Amino acid sequence: MILAQVLGTVVSTRKDSGLSGLKLMLAREVDGKFQPAGNYVVAVDAVGAGTGEIVLIAAGSSARLTEVTKDRPVDHVICGIVDEVEVNGRESYSKRAGVTPS
Repeated sequence: MILAQVLGTVVSTRKDSGLSGLKLMLAREVDGKFQPAGNYVVAVDAVGAGTGEIVLIAAGSSARLTEVTKDRPVDHVICGIVDEVEVNGRESYSKRAGVTPS
């Protein structure tokens, strides 16, 4: 899985019929300090994520295993919204705080 931050939405009026009705989001991988660190990806939103949220993204064949994406032509799917991250017994991210406590 990939830890990423949602940056916004992607609108595509012309696409494969297998993508019709799916919400597409632009996200970027983040590092352990929740700073931008990786590639941008377009992912199908299966959980109702919003801009700015930290999310879990499944990629590859796993992306086609959610109820929303089953048998659809997708390579990335947002399959979870992160509430908290704990590293070495310490909270490193809290959705409520919106920021990482250094």
